[in-house]
Amino acid sequence: MAIENKKKCVFAGTFDPPTLGHQAMIEDCLKLFDEVVVAIMVNPKKQPYFSLQQRKEMLKLSFKNEIRLRIIEFQGTVAELLKKENTKIYVRGIRNGVDLDYENANFYASKKLDPDLIMVYLPCRQELLHVSSSMVRNSLQFSTPIDEYVSKQVKEYIEKINERI
Repeated sequence: MAIENKKKCVFAGTFDPPTLGHQAMIEDCLKLFDEVVVAIMVNPKKQPYFSLQQRKEMLKLSFKNEIRLRIIEFQGTVAELLKKENTKIYVRGIRNGVDLDYENANFYASKKLDPDLIMVYLPCRQELLHVSSSMVRNSLQFSTPIDEYVSKQVKEYIEKINERI
């Protein structure tokens, strides 16, 4: 009897809000892995623009019918998260050299906590190199268009939130 060896990864971030870059990264993960856990990381020292529930809802909008994707929230270290999810594979997106330096520093810190951790760096799609959650938040602050940064579903969700304010 053959034992099925499914590959699972974790892709984590604050997703404040989820961007087209995040969406592309998750799509790439789904091409490589049987199961993808998207973890919305909670940092009590940070004050996000969107609530945890709003970020979770926005992520779900782009992947409504994807059964291999699970969206969770987590507060703690990457090593703890990977242990909880029973995987060693942690995926990070890289837009440029600054991202690589930042992610490498985090990798070496996490590797001390979990020597078996496997970091997978995926390059950003060229057409999305300029996209970041910071750009979206800045655009919202100055009431400028966000179309090139977020999916149609996320844009509509944000517009509904802003109508209520």
